[in-house]
Amino acid sequence: MIRRLLLALLILAAPAPALAWWEYGHETVARIAWLEVSPHTRAELRRLMAQSRLLETPTCSTRTIEAVAYWPDCVKTLGARFSYASSWHYQNVDICQPFDLAAPCRDGNCVSAQIDRNLRLLADRRVPVRERLMALAFLVHFMGDLHQPMHAGDHGDLGGNRVRVSYGVIQTNLHAAWDGYLADRGISQPPGDAAGILSEVSEADRAVMRQGDIAAWSREGWETAREFAYGTILADPCALPAGTVPEDRPVITEEITRRLIPIVRRQQARGGLRLARLLDEAFQPDSPWLRPPDRPRS
Repeated sequence: MIRRLLLALLILAAPAPALAWWEYGHETVARIAWLEVSPHTRAELRRLMAQSRLLETPTCSTRTIEAVAYWPDCVKTLGARFSYASSWHYQNVDICQPFDLAAPCRDGNCVSAQIDRNLRLLADRRVPVRERLMALAFLVHFMGDLHQPMHAGDHGDLGGNRVRVSYGVIQTNLHAAWDGYLADRGISQPPGDAAGILSEVSEADRAVMRQGDIAAWSREGWETAREFAYGTILADPCALPAGTVPEDRPVITEEITRRLIPIVRRQQARGGLRLARLLDEAFQPDSPWLRPPDRPRS
């Protein structure tokens, strides 16, 4: 609890996207995936996670799937060592423009491109174990990030970090509200945690959620940001020019929170189920992620 409170203070003080889904959200996406992967994948994960010492980050462990999910945020406390990954956690796609990943993902510096990259590293057994373990941590974490709407869409406001809101009596910003307050409330709503969220998703719905690809999931997150993150606090999210934030501080009331809880839980389920699918694919002997990626002709 103390660590979570300290993380909350860190996030509220941050001027740019920081710890997505906070700790609880990332752990829950990872736990859903852990419950859904095949026994073979689970055994492979255990073998990799047992090599945590190879990362040489003793204050940031990867010995459990929950620790793996948090590792890319934990290593932010290590200063410049992992600062190269700061832009990998999000993709600022304007909700008021046609969906396009080209600019936000220029040179591969966005969450969707890094999911693809780290999947390929994880699937390739020729890659050193240390690098595969790091790829696993980034992959698990980034699949959580991709399903946090404020890491998939924005309106020139750093993924909602510049949009001041009140969550009840708590003064915060739109990004932090979705990262933590709404996530914690939604995930803990009975039936809570990973198993509780899964219990509400039928096998047929799970099959549907697993479908698609990284680009489709990116568009889906962008649409969720537009419709629910911005759309529930602003009558017309596109009325203001990009980069201009409302003068008044919108309030996320209890009524709005209750409407958003199913959305939060849906995003958690989607992230965990899709992560499970990707992990199963990565650990197949003939993994599709071993094939060279399709590249546009120059």
